[in-house]
Amino acid sequence: MRFAHLTIALLTLAATCPAVMGQDKAEPRHPNFVFFLVDDLGWTDIGVYGSSFYETPNVDRLAASGMRFTNAYAACQVCSPTRASIMTGRYPTRTGITDYIGAPQPEKWKRPTKMLPANYEMQLALDEVTIAEVLKENGYATFFAGKWHLGSEPYWPEHQGFDVNQGGIDRGGPYGGKKYFSPYGNPRLEDGPDGEHLPDRLAKETVKFITEHKDLPFLAYLSFYSVHTPLMSREDLKQKYLEKKQTLKHGEIWGEEGARKVRLVQEHAVYAGMVEAMDQAVGKVLTAVDDLGLKDDTVVIFMSDNGGLSTSEGHPTSNLPLRGGKGWIYEGGIREPMIVRWPGVTKADSVSEQYVSSVDFFPTMLEMAKIKVPQGLTIDGKSFAPVLEGKSIDRGPIFWHYPHYGNQGGSPSAAVRDGNWKLAEFYEDGNLELYNLSEDIGEQHNVAEDHPEIVKKLYAELEAWRKETGAKLPTHKETAAK
Repeated sequence: MRFAHLTIALLTLAATCPAVMGQDKAEPRHPNFVFFLVDDLGWTDIGVYGSSFYETPNVDRLAASGMRFTNAYAACQVCSPTRASIMTGRYPTRTGITDYIGAPQPEKWKRPTKMLPANYEMQLALDEVTIAEVLKENGYATFFAGKWHLGSEPYWPEHQGFDVNQGGIDRGGPYGGKKYFSPYGNPRLEDGPDGEHLPDRLAKETVKFITEHKDLPFLAYLSFYSVHTPLMSREDLKQKYLEKKQTLKHGEIWGEEGARKVRLVQEHAVYAGMVEAMDQAVGKVLTAVDDLGLKDDTVVIFMSDNGGLSTSEGHPTSNLPLRGGKGWIYEGGIREPMIVRWPGVTKADSVSEQYVSSVDFFPTMLEMAKIKVPQGLTIDGKSFAPVLEGKSIDRGPIFWHYPHYGNQGGSPSAAVRDGNWKLAEFYEDGNLELYNLSEDIGEQHNVAEDHPEIVKKLYAELEAWRKETGAKLPTHKETAAK
């Protein structure tokens, strides 16, 4: 009888405390994700990345609490392809979205260029598997706010894995209503009080979602329309930077990039106001995460979709020491500010020189959440979770393919980076340029003739990648006419 009582007692203890019987403790819940994606933000547009004119205290504080990457890349020098790469973990050559959606297709091409651009897909196909869909299938609540630009209805966020969509439509900028101010004229964002500022509104919607879903794992994806054109700032911020501009002492403001003038100095007051308003919105969301007691459970990611606008459309920013800007294959068009805070993992105020690509977010986030990549899914990204843990990885080469003409002066081109070497190919004339980025971050010295063996190796990698991913090429007009 005594043994029967002992058996019952042990079974009761095992039920209330599994570890006593040698079982594992209950798994902690999946981490939350807050993903900030800024539009057209340049590599040096953040204080911690070197800007002395724009003020970004909230993003700077995020960097101080996490890991800042100095060699993070967008998958393309314009927006839509990079956005699709984040969603899918796949290069633009695979999704077919190789230009910003809305750019003229070759049959409607009227510019006097040497080549006709390649065709591209004008929506993120519904059979593409998005990070939101995978997280949702694993118990996450999912939220999207801001710029989508990955196709018209029915290709909007609510059909691509997001439970909530606040403002995500086909437009590449805030082009309805009063643009950055309410009324917005956006079919997926209710108008606020007259004059309400869009970045702040998107932050409020994000905070509302996080508050309502604080007891669930969640993905809150805040994809700013900022700092894309039209160049519009709150008046108080504009006046602040006009006054600050008067205190600047600098040399030449303008240089040349090909046939384009390029800005050399950050001093555009309206753009500065747009950057600070974005930063304030980031701060509002981060404060809510802290106030709700979610900081230790929430991974925060900050990234831009392409380089800063330096050679066109108002030339609002400078990307120096990087060459070029949005629309160009040079570093100013593709290298981005990127910060990741993984509580309990990333070392505060740490810096990584590991090069990574926007295709890498998909596998990295799944590894953080201990979720496997869906079986049979082809992705190009490589997880950089070990880097966040302080380890090193062999990332292998990363690639770009842009068979189009950018509005900002860039021409059809491709590139590969492997280690410190970057090879760029320009499709109009087949010209190859080789740069050692560890010695020449500004890409001022083409050393292709000095290192033919490296050119041969990298070009073979680029050719093999294009073939494997089904990259479409631009065509010379005389060839296309035959």
